[in-house]
Amino acid sequence: MRPAMLLRDAVHDLVRFEAEEEEIVPALLDTPEVQRLRRIRQLGVTHLVFPGAEHSRFTHAIGAAHVMSRLVRRLREIDHELPFWQRIASDRARDALAAALLHDLGHGPYSHLFEEAIPGAPRHESWSLAIVRDPGTRVHQVLAARDSSLPERVASLISGGEGAPYPLPYLAHAVSGTLDVDRCDYLLRDAHMTGVRYGLFDLDWLLRSIRFSTLDAANEAPRLAIDGMKGLPAIEGFFLARRFMFEQVYLHKATRAAEVLIKAIFARAARALEDGTKLPFVPEAIRLASRGAPVPLGAYLDLDDVTVSAAFAAWEGCGDPVLADLCRRLRSRRLGKTIAVHDAPDEHAAIAALVEQARERTRAAGLDPDAHVHVDVAEDGGALDDHDVEPLQVVFGDRQRSPLLEVSPMLRALRGAPLRRVRVVVPAEIRDELATDPAPSASTSR
Repeated sequence: MRPAMLLRDAVHDLVRFEAEEEEIVPALLDTPEVQRLRRIRQLGVTHLVFPGAEHSRFTHAIGAAHVMSRLVRRLREIDHELPFWQRIASDRARDALAAALLHDLGHGPYSHLFEEAIPGAPRHESWSLAIVRDPGTRVHQVLAARDSSLPERVASLISGGEGAPYPLPYLAHAVSGTLDVDRCDYLLRDAHMTGVRYGLFDLDWLLRSIRFSTLDAANEAPRLAIDGMKGLPAIEGFFLARRFMFEQVYLHKATRAAEVLIKAIFARAARALEDGTKLPFVPEAIRLASRGAPVPLGAYLDLDDVTVSAAFAAWEGCGDPVLADLCRRLRSRRLGKTIAVHDAPDEHAAIAALVEQARERTRAAGLDPDAHVHVDVAEDGGALDDHDVEPLQVVFGDRQRSPLLEVSPMLRALRGAPLRRVRVVVPAEIRDELATDPAPSASTSR
């Protein structure tokens, strides 16, 4: 009897994996590498700003697999227009479900923050591929037990079809592309868990609006497209939701201040270890990464939010007073304050003046400017880049195809306005001093 799964989800309500091709999902969920995602928050330190944002990468992985299951059902409703070799057979559906579940497998502690905090550290996508391909992982063993080539096919899907191309490119882009199951889940999930409404969009109608864009050349693979007669508002809502979530949640000033603090902790810990300071409880992966040494996969998998938080707590009593103070500030949520730089005729000069002033005041307060004064540049170019390998197409009833940006003035304007936030982060102790003597083209964010 094949394993089946039926559960309730805060975002998608009833989630089920009951078909034979879906048994791969409950089988993979039992692996230690996937269970590790329970101990990694989806939004890193955003819970310090939005208290409800305690959800994990594990719940997001299940949500992405659920959206993939729905997408496969939709594509099967319309794939009669394709040659049989371009349709989704059971083995291809299994590939896609496994890839959707495992796409974030390589995330480190605090999600994206960890790879940004350790200079030269591999990105989480590289770790995801390593976990899938390594014969020593339980994930690889579960996949290979069903088909010896399944791990490599799943890796191809996770990488978006890079390297060895996946036989159905449109499935690869559904895992990692302009409109993919990852974004379809995380926007709704993050909006729900943070308590905001900016990330809401009509997923039901968006899935219903998906079409195939069959090309003129018979040997060219079909692409996923949007029905221009009924799907344009749904896809516009999707991209607007992403934009609003970046503006209001992902690039929130207090979240960025918390991320700056954690980066400062990692940098100071690396310096302390280099100077020979003995720190209590240093995870092996952090010890190796701080020296620029390669990190074995097993050591990396030992890292999660719980392990790193325990290290931070232990470092509060270490012999490096600056590191100890930084860790205490994080645990008690004494975050730095931000000063936004905007509309300056000479941005570099405005930033330099602010930093010089902030460093002087920080030093006078008895604090280390290197640890407490930082320039934070937060950017998001959006998902509508003209150089996207597979630009999303809009298909009209007469089979006419047009790029999405040509038929949506709203999204065309959005693409021309990338998000960029430049802030100087300073200790809370000196905020009021700087607020009474602000630099030109700067404003204090409290």
